[in-house]
Amino acid sequence: MKINIINKSNNPLPHYETVASAGLDLRANLESPESLKPLERKLISTGLFIELPMGYEAQIRPRSGLAYKSGISIVNSPGTIDADYRGEIKILLINLSTEDFVINHGDRIAQMVIAAHEQAEWVEVDVLSETERGAGGYGHTGVK
Repeated sequence: MKINIINKSNNPLPHYETVASAGLDLRANLESPESLKPLERKLISTGLFIELPMGYEAQIRPRSGLAYKSGISIVNSPGTIDADYRGEIKILLINLSTEDFVINHGDRIAQMVIAAHEQAEWVEVDVLSETERGAGGYGHTGVK
């Protein structure tokens, strides 16, 4: 699949780090380092603008290493970029640790997964089909 992209940063284009990677790493596009205090959230620029084909979305997800090692995540994870959005991709980071975290220009701060999707057409009915589960939810099957 080919996707049109404008890169207004001086970072390389997002790329897959391994041959089987699902996500492309996104890098911070900053004029100076940004500090995230514990529980603080900031919108971080990437300098990237994309044109997705209809029927696709870009999912913005945390990087597992940043989450594990530094407690850095994404507030609205996964974030969705719709096919008709043409603005800059920005990443809403949050610091879930007890330590300040510094983001530098070029740091890999998130990953982007391109995924196909469909739009639903609602069909109003009076009754839904029966299943074994029924309305059970929120832990109804227990822990073990």
